[in-house]
Amino acid sequence: MRVKVSELMNSKVLFLQSRQTIAEAARLFSDNENISALPVLDENQKLIGFISKTELIGAIARGVLPSNEISPIITREVRSISFDEFLPDLLNDKFEYIPVFRSSELVGMLYYEEVYHAIAERLYEKKLDMESSIDAVYNPVISIDNNYKIVIFNKAAAKLMGISAKEVRGLNAWDILAGTGILEAFVSGSHAPLPSNKLVIAGRSFLPYRTNIVKNSKTIGAILVLREISEFEELVKESEYTKKLNRELDAVIESSFDGLYVTDGQANTLMLNKGFERITGVMGFECIGRNMADLVNEGVFSRSGTLLALEQKERVTITIVPRSGKEALITSNPIFDEEGNIIMVVTNVRDITELKELQRRLEQVEGLHEFYKTELQHLKMQSSQKMIVKSSKMKELLNMVMRVAGVDSTVLIQGESGVGKELIAEIIHKGSGRKEGPFIKVNCGAIPENLLESELFGYDEGAFTGARKSGKIGLFELANNGILFLDEIGELPLGLQVKLLRVLQNKEIIRVGGGKSFKVDTRILAGTNQDLMEMVSQQKFRLDLYYRLNVIPITVPPLRERLEDTPVLANFFLEIFNQKYHMNKRFHKDVIDCFVEYDWPGNVRELENLTERLVVTTNDNLITTSDLPVAMNMVLLRNDPEKGLWPLKQTVENAERQLLEKAYKRYKSTYQIAQVLEVNQSTVVRKAAKYGIKHRS
Repeated sequence: MRVKVSELMNSKVLFLQSRQTIAEAARLFSDNENISALPVLDENQKLIGFISKTELIGAIARGVLPSNEISPIITREVRSISFDEFLPDLLNDKFEYIPVFRSSELVGMLYYEEVYHAIAERLYEKKLDMESSIDAVYNPVISIDNNYKIVIFNKAAAKLMGISAKEVRGLNAWDILAGTGILEAFVSGSHAPLPSNKLVIAGRSFLPYRTNIVKNSKTIGAILVLREISEFEELVKESEYTKKLNRELDAVIESSFDGLYVTDGQANTLMLNKGFERITGVMGFECIGRNMADLVNEGVFSRSGTLLALEQKERVTITIVPRSGKEALITSNPIFDEEGNIIMVVTNVRDITELKELQRRLEQVEGLHEFYKTELQHLKMQSSQKMIVKSSKMKELLNMVMRVAGVDSTVLIQGESGVGKELIAEIIHKGSGRKEGPFIKVNCGAIPENLLESELFGYDEGAFTGARKSGKIGLFELANNGILFLDEIGELPLGLQVKLLRVLQNKEIIRVGGGKSFKVDTRILAGTNQDLMEMVSQQKFRLDLYYRLNVIPITVPPLRERLEDTPVLANFFLEIFNQKYHMNKRFHKDVIDCFVEYDWPGNVRELENLTERLVVTTNDNLITTSDLPVAMNMVLLRNDPEKGLWPLKQTVENAERQLLEKAYKRYKSTYQIAQVLEVNQSTVVRKAAKYGIKHRS
């Protein structure tokens, strides 16, 4: 469901005049607490910009007099949006407010809370769509959580039990299902093969198929599907266990939508119906009169439920992918004579391709729900990742990025650590035709090599020891119809480089442990801080993959090559952390001068982290050069020796801080650090706490 901006905006538009004072603006905000920004008009009633409540509070905190005019703190450039645009265009924007225009006339304001409220509504609507799909399933479907609360109770289950589906959801299953045998199927803990005893409910016979619901490697409940076998039981009774089936029996078998396959007690094929041929793609003339063991050896079938049922002397359920390519659920039922000998095996075959696809769609919706939930939880801090640009070099880069966003080519984003490669990828996503689809980020160097393949491509049931029984959807599938950003692509192992190349060429993936390929419509962006051509020469990176990724190369310059951006970024981060920690710190002019002279080996990320540390650790509201690390003070000492003298205590503390920061990056424990520095472990812990230093998770 798409929502127009006109349905969400705040139509109450209040104005400020450019010559009004700080005090008048504060009074207007105070009278309208829900408004976070106001338009500003000049003497000709023409819109010249906006003033936000945050900017006003910041000005007052800096000591601006209430009698001063608001003109100096007006934001002149603000992104606007059309009254007729649709909400999905804003899903991944980070903003505080956006003015809404219709035919060049300001008609309202849109605030970020309203946008993300709409996201929640869309996710809820998707959940309703999924529930409708489950209701459309012919078989009764029931799901409970670990506390035996009913989560899913579809229409078929409600009709069978003679109760309302809506009324039982959320109730205790013991109060609703006691005495039916259904709870015993849940409690038994069985998965496959199915429970040996059938269920008889309302005079109808069912086979229960149960599986656990696993999320984040933890079982959170179970789901049960009941397949009716009443018709099949009648068929077996009427057959009287003979090899010759009369015409009436043939008609019943052929009328079954499911596939049926019947052998004698020695696995010799007696008959099969058209439903079996349709589902498996195997014809009757290939099988009738032949032994099932021979058919498996010849590759007609990959495995056989009939042979397993004869071996185990009980009902067996397995899944296979026959030559038709469909996924089929096979249930083989041994038929015994009065002496306990198996005289027949009747196999029911059901096409579960659509059910599996439904499960994959549900996994994708749940994955996106968790993804957007995480994004919402970190929304305030993510605002610090806005692209702040002043230098001409970065403006030219952003112009190219926006042009690249409009096409669907693969992009290789290169640059040193901390320059903002991930942010460039986000900008491409927001400016692309896939902006309504997911944007999934993965750091190839942060995931262990033995887990990376299953994270990227997902895995099927039983793919490896410790795998979830239900399998897992991979990041390529999760990013379907959207963008997947593979950061630190140079860390990708050579074996996975081959598989990634195959995905780029064929646009399809195969899950770990699976034999079936899936088409994916995912645009790939890659990021690296390494020289990939040098890695190619060292045989650490494939040349063919490099050319596949390097269709459109983008190189983000380091901060030392665009020093015009440094003061703007520093003050931007200062404002962010002042708000986060409820402080009012400010930089001395010499600090900004030092920032401009410094080389910033860690680039924008280093500047952001240093700003946060200075806000948190300095005692005074004015941050001076004496608060800076020793390495930065050396810049001042080199350029102006007279400024390079500080109190001895401050110099010692700066040296301690720098030494501990290096030690925490290099060693994993405070015990190792204490050994190297030749001090007590308690000293390391105490001084690290003093300077706000800790291991990165």
